[in-house]
Amino acid sequence: MPADPTRLLLEDRDQTMQRLAALTDDFGEVVAASRDTNADDEHDPEGATIAFERSQVDALVRQARRHLAEIDAALDRVAAGIYGLCETCGQPIPVARLEARPTARVCVHCA
Repeated sequence: MPADPTRLLLEDRDQTMQRLAALTDDFGEVVAASRDTNADDEHDPEGATIAFERSQVDALVRQARRHLAEIDAALDRVAAGIYGLCETCGQPIPVARLEARPTARVCVHCA
């Protein structure tokens, strides 16, 4: 198990919260841009449509929220004393995997 999994997870959570806040701001800007324009963005030869941009930002927001849920679940496993154990086979998850992916629930073999 990494030396201080709680610290790693809380740092990851903080970074993810910052990313989510920035994405939420971006989403608001895209929505405001679509509201403030009469342009036919569906036929704009200059690039992506506002709807496409909104969809991409929304997907990134959903991804960040899922990651936050994974972090919270990992913190719950730390509190329960089962962090670092594979949920499938019960064997310890290698430290290198936990350092690379602190929210890992299963060992490499079971993944």
